[in-house]
Amino acid sequence: MARTEQPVTTRKLRGPLSAGSGKDRTLADHAYEKILAMISSGQIQVGAKLPTEHALSDQLEVSRPVLRRALKQLRADGVVVSRQGSGSFVQRRPETAVFEFAAVGSIADIQRTFEFRAAIEGEAAFLAAERCSVDDLKQMRAILAELDRCIRDGELGVDADEDFHQAICAASGNQYFTTARTSMKPNIMTGLNLTRNLSLTKSNERLEMVQKEHYAILDALEKRDQNGARAAMRSHVENARRRVFQG
Repeated sequence: MARTEQPVTTRKLRGPLSAGSGKDRTLADHAYEKILAMISSGQIQVGAKLPTEHALSDQLEVSRPVLRRALKQLRADGVVVSRQGSGSFVQRRPETAVFEFAAVGSIADIQRTFEFRAAIEGEAAFLAAERCSVDDLKQMRAILAELDRCIRDGELGVDADEDFHQAICAASGNQYFTTARTSMKPNIMTGLNLTRNLSLTKSNERLEMVQKEHYAILDALEKRDQNGARAAMRSHVENARRRVFQG
């Protein structure tokens, strides 16, 4: 009996800045981003107590378990803090500039991308410390020199920043690190654009601090310090995630 061939279908990828990202966005993400927008806009002030779970779940039209997941993420981001027996309070107000560079609806994805990067790139740095060649290290140092120039000239430096991280994945000697990271490149570039744009709204000290983190990674790689390279990379990516909400 002949087999009937089924038509091949393709799925169009969505861009990382889409505010309405459809079924793949969870209800908890929606709640998280709505609360974040209320805090950023000043609707809920720093130091103020959030409405009760019952009131918030009604306002956002989500269940209380969903709301709790959203609040858990806001606590992890340092935006809200829970006080035993008193409820949740706003600890930090993200700058409105965050929403100039990334639409509400993309923030949760950006934060998850940072979590992915910390795990993947930390291990890539661990292996690169053992396997990278002299030429790999020269390339990384040249990239950081270009980033130094970007800082001096007030340029964004997103491409050079991305090149540095890609070079470390390549130097790991395992192509799957590069493959995994490439699959997430649109999301990664969104995060890089956001964090570096936010840094440009500050004094040069912010970008210089980020650059010191880059040099700490390179220093560990040059010393063949695998644990140090992993720790420096994870710290750098996790710091980048926190800087989104440093307002």
